[in-house]
Amino acid sequence: MRRFAHFASRLRLWRLWSLWPDTLFGRLVVILAAGMFAGQLLTSTIWFETHDNRTLEIPARLFGSRLADTVRLIQRAPNAATREAIVGTLGDDRYRLQWVQGAPLPVPATLSLAQRATAGLIEGVIRKRLSEPIDVHLIDAQVRDGARREGGVLSLFDSRMPTGDFHVQLQVPGQGWLDIQANEGQAGMHTERGALVMDYLLRIYLLRFAAVCLIAMVAVRFALAPLRRFAAAAEALGRNIYRAPLAEAGPREVRNAAHSFNAMQQQLIDSFAARTRFLSAVSHDLRSPLTRLRLRVEMLPDPASRERLRGDLEDMEGMVRATLDAVQGVEITEPRQRIDLVSMLDGLASDAWEQGHHVSVTGSVRAPIPGFARNLKRCLQNLFDNAIRYGGEEASVTVTDVEDAVRVVISDNGPGIADAALLERVFEPYFRIDSRRSDAPGGTGLGLTIARSVAAAHGGTLVLRNRVVDGRIVGLDVQLDLPRGD
Repeated sequence: MRRFAHFASRLRLWRLWSLWPDTLFGRLVVILAAGMFAGQLLTSTIWFETHDNRTLEIPARLFGSRLADTVRLIQRAPNAATREAIVGTLGDDRYRLQWVQGAPLPVPATLSLAQRATAGLIEGVIRKRLSEPIDVHLIDAQVRDGARREGGVLSLFDSRMPTGDFHVQLQVPGQGWLDIQANEGQAGMHTERGALVMDYLLRIYLLRFAAVCLIAMVAVRFALAPLRRFAAAAEALGRNIYRAPLAEAGPREVRNAAHSFNAMQQQLIDSFAARTRFLSAVSHDLRSPLTRLRLRVEMLPDPASRERLRGDLEDMEGMVRATLDAVQGVEITEPRQRIDLVSMLDGLASDAWEQGHHVSVTGSVRAPIPGFARNLKRCLQNLFDNAIRYGGEEASVTVTDVEDAVRVVISDNGPGIADAALLERVFEPYFRIDSRRSDAPGGTGLGLTIARSVAAAHGGTLVLRNRVVDGRIVGLDVQLDLPRGD
């Protein structure tokens, strides 16, 4: 039984936690709205406590006006019979009048401060309505079914509109003393409790809660704007480290964060520049010993050994050049611009035709795409070279619009990659497949690495797929998707 209770408790906590928003925006809105709503509840409690001290004010004013009208009617009566008729006619279950026989009752010494204030309020209303002083003795004044029974906010659910029970004796000038016992209220005092509560909750709490949520959403969205700018800047930094620095504007904390972000960006730029300078220096320094080795190789008496060593030296030089090209190829050092992708592909295909290769380009796109022209051309050139090298000097290119991107598919008629697991590994630096593809002349295993890095810098993707017909691989398709950025 204890285990079941523990499990049920954890299940309830999990359900409550599942309602907790997953975004910072949602969490801040909930926190602000809940805090303001809790403050509203506490304010309502204080309001009810303060309101209790003035519960009799409206009923007392209404009662005073009614007494003034009663005195005026009695004063205007032409004779005693009419006065008696007026007193009898005005009386009902909630307003009982009778003439005092003998001396009037004195004002009780036990009246509270609130009751004495109520007596003064009634006298003031009568004096204002009749333009003459009237002697009024307040015997008693109590709240009936008022706004306070349990106290505080809870009294709202256990009360009607407040009414007052009054017992006064007043002197009608020249006529004697009247004893009046009345229950006076205000409009809506007989409203059903459920309707009163719903009306109160709708107007006071629901509308305010909606307003608080709206204000919180606007305020939080405004407050989180710097975070959105940071996220966009970080995403752009991943594509182009040479992007413009983040504007250091806004509150002090935002300015400090932007300054730190820009400092980090500059450190990365300096680090990449140092790496490039290092590789360039290594490449330059290797040329001298490689040249000496080439001279010594030419002096070897054995032609077979000389040919093998010459090939090794060429491979070493090719690796050094390819490594330097790979570092320079993925660095973005140019501004973003609109690129006519079809024209760029046609130009690369024309260059291939001039070199004796057969490359065709088909398809179109509706508009230029944003990108870095030199790097994108390097990416496409590497893909062209791979397709020509492994596809028997032939390749076909198709360019189309797909949803919010532009798709370029470069197809060759080569052997493809039979092992599906290697379709991803070929993007690793210096990785080459031990098959007919690796036997093709040229290549260092960095072309696809550079191409995917450039695609990622544009926010795009690059994947390889075998083209299969009747269960047999007839070629390889390289699919490059670039965001349109309309």
